[in-house]
Amino acid sequence: MPLIFDWPLCVVLTFAGILTSAMLACSLRRMRSRDRLAVLVWGIGGAWVTGSGLWATWAIGLSALNPLGPLPAPPLQLLGLAKIAVVCAVMVTALHLIARFGWRNDLRCALHTIVFTASWAQAFGFARQCFTAGTALPAARSGLPTEIVALLMVLAGCGASFWILFGKGRRGHDRALRRLWLGAGAMGLAHTAAMLLALHSLRLPPAPAGNPSAAVGNDALTLVGVIALMLVVVGLICSWLDAHAHQRNRLLATSLNDANRKLRELAHSDPLTRMPNRLMFEERMKSGLDALGAQPPPCSMAVLFIDLDGFKPINDSFGHAAGDAVLREIGRRLQAIARPEDTVARIGGDEFLLMCAHPGHEAVAASTAQRVLQALNDPLTLPNKVSVNLSGSIGIVMYPQHGPASKLIANADAAMYAAKRAGGSTYAFFEPRMELDAREQLALQRDLRSAIEHNELKLYYQPKIDGRSGQVTGVEALLRWEHETRGFVPPGLFIPIAERFGLIGAIGNWVIDEACRQLRAWKMQGLRMRVAVNLSVHQLRQEDLVQRVRIAVEHFGVNPRLLTFEITESVAMEDTQATMKAFSQLAGVGVSLSIDDFGTGYSSLSYLRRLPARQLKIDQSFVQDLGASQDALAVVDAVIKLAHALGLRVVAEGVETVHQRDLLLELQCDELQGYLFARPM
Repeated sequence: MPLIFDWPLCVVLTFAGILTSAMLACSLRRMRSRDRLAVLVWGIGGAWVTGSGLWATWAIGLSALNPLGPLPAPPLQLLGLAKIAVVCAVMVTALHLIARFGWRNDLRCALHTIVFTASWAQAFGFARQCFTAGTALPAARSGLPTEIVALLMVLAGCGASFWILFGKGRRGHDRALRRLWLGAGAMGLAHTAAMLLALHSLRLPPAPAGNPSAAVGNDALTLVGVIALMLVVVGLICSWLDAHAHQRNRLLATSLNDANRKLRELAHSDPLTRMPNRLMFEERMKSGLDALGAQPPPCSMAVLFIDLDGFKPINDSFGHAAGDAVLREIGRRLQAIARPEDTVARIGGDEFLLMCAHPGHEAVAASTAQRVLQALNDPLTLPNKVSVNLSGSIGIVMYPQHGPASKLIANADAAMYAAKRAGGSTYAFFEPRMELDAREQLALQRDLRSAIEHNELKLYYQPKIDGRSGQVTGVEALLRWEHETRGFVPPGLFIPIAERFGLIGAIGNWVIDEACRQLRAWKMQGLRMRVAVNLSVHQLRQEDLVQRVRIAVEHFGVNPRLLTFEITESVAMEDTQATMKAFSQLAGVGVSLSIDDFGTGYSSLSYLRRLPARQLKIDQSFVQDLGASQDALAVVDAVIKLAHALGLRVVAEGVETVHQRDLLLELQCDELQGYLFARPM
């Protein structure tokens, strides 16, 4: 007669099948770990728990038959269940071994499906023997077609489950929990349905009424199955805790990797332009040099040192936001010029480096430098819609002919300063003499720093003579440095070094203080002397210039009207807005202002009229040509008349001959200065 099932136990059977399948999936996943300890623990413990769970499903499935029918003798019953347990253990062990091998996912899924299906068929064979061992009937074969259908159900369910869990593209951690329970559900339901269908195919006589052995066997199988199922639940809890710990470790590792990546980006990139910085540039350059080997061919690498000309006035006049925008745009233009194998880096301020890999010839490097200059010369639009123009000075060094790898950047820097001394907006290839110049500049910079610290600089004063009375009206303070071994160092040599290495601010502040101290000393002697002090472009851009002048005047107790600040025409016209702002603030302190070297630059008369200057100084180049050039005479005459029309006094510097003096007096020049009257003293 057809078997009747205990449906509450069928529900338990289904639940047990899904939980056991989930446990199997968890243990198979952990077998693919790189942690050997985890593989060992889950290979042994996971296999034992999963095998117990699979055996429990068979025990619960057998106990779900109602009535159970004639049971075999206890030894035969235990032997049948032991055979099923062996099959489950062998099956799970085989599945774990397959999961450990590094085969393709599709092959692994196919082997998993075959092993599980074959083992299920063998376990069902032992279960059927367990039922029929105590009966007079042989193993029933009338349900063979149904058993084949059940076997196909197991094959399809397991194949779908393993493909969901481990198929192609299933290695990611996204939606892992959903895939786990979906795959476990497919396998558990297929296993349960196939088991019930196969057991239904058996044809056994009903148990005698009131058969106590049937009840005892039913209860025993249920109890053992539930105990094994509880073991599976404990295993799943352990698996969840382990997965949670691994997930937390992965999150921590990901956070740590992200932090390390961000730190590396910060350490190797410029925060403003997001370009490589000097550290990253040197690393890439080292990698490129290592790839060239010990005997690289000529022109294997070119390094271009790029310095912007005229960037500081933009930054000072329009603010740091405009300066930052300019630097970012320049960085984009340089990166557009560079090839994929090249490297562009910003190493600080307005300085950039460009490494050209395998240029092959100096002409290629020169062509690249020319394209860089063209890119720099293209107009730039600031955030306030103002259009500005920049230029650049570029130093080029070729490897290996221009020095060892350790000096490439230093030699390129020396070549860049040679280009800057040539007037800027050009490029220069490195030459050995430039290295000597660079060493000399470093030595001078070190000695100059020491001279500032030990107060070894001095101010010399050259008198200014009134053109009508011939009396001394004031002096010009001139900075002098007498080196203990080098002797007298010309200002034209050490002033550019002070500007380059950031010492000009300290020197300028000392000059202002020393001039005010000298004014007080002369005042104590009864002399009322005007002192003129030269301001550099760097001092003019200092935000605390006016404050320092005010402090110096108040500290030494001098009349600010006796102090005159001179600034060259080219500097004054370079950034008229900043100049007018600085001049207005200085005029508010009470000091006088003068335009130096007038005639050598290009002045806007409208700006000249608006500047609060009281004096113009004619450049000595025009004064020296007065006796030999009618053009020089015409320029001097025009400057004097223009200045007088604007209410300004005129000073002519560099007067060395009587003829020059007489011509200047004839042109009604107000004050004269030069070796004809006195040298700096």
